[in-house]
Amino acid sequence: MKKIEAIVRPMKLGVLRDSLIAIGVDGMTITEVKGFGKQKGHKEIFRGAEYEIHFLPKLKIELYTLDEKVEDIVKTIKEIAYTGEIGDGKVFVLDLEQAHKIRTGETGNDAI
Repeated sequence: MKKIEAIVRPMKLGVLRDSLIAIGVDGMTITEVKGFGKQKGHKEIFRGAEYEIHFLPKLKIELYTLDEKVEDIVKTIKEIAYTGEIGDGKVFVLDLEQAHKIRTGETGNDAI
C-alpha cells in the first residue's frame, strides 16, 4: 500500500480529478496550501505599488492506493499538472504501513 501526495497548481484540480477517477482512483483528499520552492515567490503590482508574494497558493492532493496502481497514478498526475513553468509542483510516494476502515473494521488492502 502507498500514500501519494501531490502539490499542484489550483487551476489543474478539475481535469486532474476527472483523470484520476477515470483510471480507477476511488477517493482523494484536497487541502488548500501555500508554499514556495525554487522560485521563492514572485512580485506583483497592485494599484501602482510593487509587493512580493512569498507563499504561492497550491493544492495538496493525498490519496491511498495499492502498489500496482502507483505508476499509473503518478504518470497521470505528472501529465496533467505539467505546464513547463516553474511551480508545476511535486509528487511524493510513501510506504503505507497500515490502513483501517473505521465503519467496517476492514484492514490492509481491503481498507483502501
